[in-house]
Amino acid sequence: MFAVSQFYILSPRGDTIISRSYRSDEIKETSEVFFRKVKFWPGGVAPPVFNVDGINFVYLKTNGLFFVFTTRFNVSPNFCIELLSRLAKCFKDYCGLLSEEAIRKNFILIYELLDEVLDYGYPQLTSTESLKGFVHNEPVVVDIFKHGTSANGLKLPSFQAQNNTTPSTAVHKPV
Repeated sequence: MFAVSQFYILSPRGDTIISRSYRSDEIKETSEVFFRKVKFWPGGVAPPVFNVDGINFVYLKTNGLFFVFTTRFNVSPNFCIELLSRLAKCFKDYCGLLSEEAIRKNFILIYELLDEVLDYGYPQLTSTESLKGFVHNEPVVVDIFKHGTSANGLKLPSFQAQNNTTPSTAVHKPV
C-alpha cells in the first residue's frame, strides 16, 4: 500500500512554499523537523529517505528546492523518489521553469496539479499529456531574463531574430 500523508516544497532557506496534507495522521511541524534534520545531519549530506519518530521522510532536492513526502506507512523509497521526480518534471512542464519564484507565482496551478496527481495520498496520473484535459488554470510565465540581464546579472546582447527562428528561451515556456 502506498499512501502519502503530506507533500511539501521547501525553499533553500527552509520556508514552506507549497504544503498539502492528504491524511490526518501527521503532526503540523513536520516541515520544520525535516529541514532541521537535513540541515544539521551528522556527517553532512542527509540520505534521501530517513525516519524520525515513526514518520518516514522521502525527499528530492532539485534546483535548490526540497520536494518532500511524509508518511507513516512502510513505502517503497524508489517509488517515492520516482514520483517526486515526476512531480518536479510536471511542475517544470507547466510552469516553464522550476524555481522558487515560478512556484510562488503559480501556486494555484501547482495545487490543481497536486489534486490531479495525488488523490487522498494515492498516486493517479503523472504524465503531462494526460493531465492537460484535467488542468484548467493558465500558468503565470516567469521571465528568466529580466530587463536584458541574465540570472547572474550580466548584460545580454540583443539580436534581431528572423521570423522563422525560435528564441532560445522557448524551452522554458509552459505547456
